[in-house]
Amino acid sequence: MAREAWLALIVFVLLCASAGLGRYVRPRLPEDHRRRETVEAMQLMIGMLVTFTALVLGLLTASVKTAYDEAGHDLQEYALQLTQLDQCMRNYGPDTEPARAILADYTWTVIATTWTSEAPPAGTHRPEPSGIRRVGPSPALANQLNQIYLSLRHLQPADSFQAGVREDCIIVYNNVMAIRRSAIEDDRSPISVPLYLILVFWLTVIFVSIGLVAPRNALSLVGIALGAISLSLAIFVISGLSHPYFVAFSSADMRAAFAAMTAAGS
Repeated sequence: MAREAWLALIVFVLLCASAGLGRYVRPRLPEDHRRRETVEAMQLMIGMLVTFTALVLGLLTASVKTAYDEAGHDLQEYALQLTQLDQCMRNYGPDTEPARAILADYTWTVIATTWTSEAPPAGTHRPEPSGIRRVGPSPALANQLNQIYLSLRHLQPADSFQAGVREDCIIVYNNVMAIRRSAIEDDRSPISVPLYLILVFWLTVIFVSIGLVAPRNALSLVGIALGAISLSLAIFVISGLSHPYFVAFSSADMRAAFAAMTAAGS
């Protein structure tokens, strides 16, 4: 959250400085520029910008909140599909033990590389993974999943029951790959940097204009400061929710999936 906090702080300082610039410039303007008609025109422009900016902020908040909720659902679904794949291979029989070991190692690696501030699952003694990205696609992890797929394809069912279970496992494997793609896409911010810059530019123009027309007293200063704080917090929330990768959620679901794979007697 440090990046989001710094961004909110920068926006707060920028808005306060913008209002201060307006207050500094106002008494130095020619009398012509301080007439009532000019002030009313400025107020009209401020109202238009405020309305438009409020609309954009509302749409951005709704967009990132939707993306955040979808990412949380994808994480739960990802853990569930991994558990189902392990259970399906377990139902097939002992021939899938090597593939199940790869799946358990894959799940452990996902936990260890995604939630780096937490300890890896207890009771395991795997080497620390290296060269694996914390977010986004990883060729090493994709290769582990591909090994599972090849193992399933190389199975030789002994009867119709095993043949049916093998096909079920391939279907679940495809579901795992589909939800993995969705989870990786969750790391893409729904807000572009240019849109951030445009939004901050609008806010800066609004606060310069407010500084130009606001009365020079303590109450107006408090109002400007509170407005800057409120908008900075809004930017903080939007920025925080716009990166809804798994690191923003609890690792409990993935740890539960790993525990089910490695439970005694499984």
